Order: sequence, then C-alpha cells, then structure tokens
Amino acid sequence: MATKHIGGVIVMKHKGTLSIVVAAVSLSNAGVNTISAQGTDKYAVQVPGGLAFSEFRGYEDWPTISISQQKNKMAVIVGNAAMINAYKAGIPDNGKPFPNGAKMAKIHWTPKRSDYPGNPSLPDTQHDVDFMVKDSKRFADTGGWGYAMFVYDATSDAFRPGTREDVPPQGNDANCGVACHTIVKSRDYVFTEYADR
Repeated sequence: MATKHIGGVIVMKHKGTLSIVVAAVSLSNAGVNTISAQGTDKYAVQVPGGLAFSEFRGYEDWPTISISQQKNKMAVIVGNAAMINAYKAGIPDNGKPFPNGAKMAKIHWTPKRSDYPGNPSLPDTQHDVDFMVKDSKRFADTGGWGYAMFVYDATSDAFRPGTREDVPPQGNDANCGVACHTIVKSRDYVFTEYADR
C-alpha cells in the first residue's frame, strides 16, 4: 500500500483502488477553523426580534459624520450615502426629516495614551458598535428609526447583541435606543451633528 500526504489529507492506494482518508489532525484543525470563523462572522449576529448586523454591511468604509468622547470611550460616527447627503442638504437643522434608508454607525473603543508627542488618545480595544436606520414603515412606533447595539468581546473576537446589563441597557428589539433619542425628537431623533471639514 502506498501513502502520500497532500495538504493534510492522506491519500492511500490499495490494490488498484484509490482511497482518501482525512487525517484526524485535519478534522480537528478544520473544526477549530470553523469555530474561529463563526466567532468572527459579525454579519451573522442579530438583535432578537430586531436589527441584524448584516443590514449595515460595509459600514467600515462609510464616510465620517463626526467623532465623540464620553468618559472612558471614544467613538467615530459614520453614515451611508443617504445619511451623508441628507446632512449636506441641511437636515435636520432645516426641520426636515432624514430620508428612509439613511443609516448611521457609531463605533466605540476604549482609548489608550500614545507615546507620540503630546500623548494623544488613540483607539485601543473596540467596545461596541451602535446602529440606526431610518425606515418609517418598519419602525413607525419609534419615530421611524430602528436601533441596535452590538458589544464586542476581544477574547472571542466576536460581537453579541447588547442586553439590559450593558450600559446603556438594551432591550431585545429594534426599539432599544428610542428612550435616549426622544430628547432630540426635534432633530428627527439624531444627536450627531455633521462636523465641519
């Protein structure tokens, strides 16, 4: 019987028949890779009964709306083309609402001090990402906006939906942010101002 190793697979030729046997090591490695891949597939995560991470695919490349810093977190707020175009048209300062399809993402990190001149704060470990989407039919009971918060766990390199134990507390639906955002109802529920550039 002749054996040959090809990429972790043992190929054995036995009496004119070719048999392929996957080595146990390959199986265990494949299992580890599968688990690891599942842990990092953020687009598979969804708030129970609410928004899915996949609804914001590509947010990593959206233009910046503004930045913010709150106590022990720093953030960048980004928007899709509909959101950016609305800001450029003067919304919400002109009293008009954002259009359906407008989306925002707020990415939070815990900061670290740099050794660079001036010791600026820089993003360190990601903490969470918050999403907002305008869909006046789907979210009619929350001013037309759906919300979601996904908390990042650096150990597993994975996201999970925010819960009532997180700060701020998150419910298990797309309404989780409406309580905070009601105070800016006159700005179509949006806190973030489009920063000059």
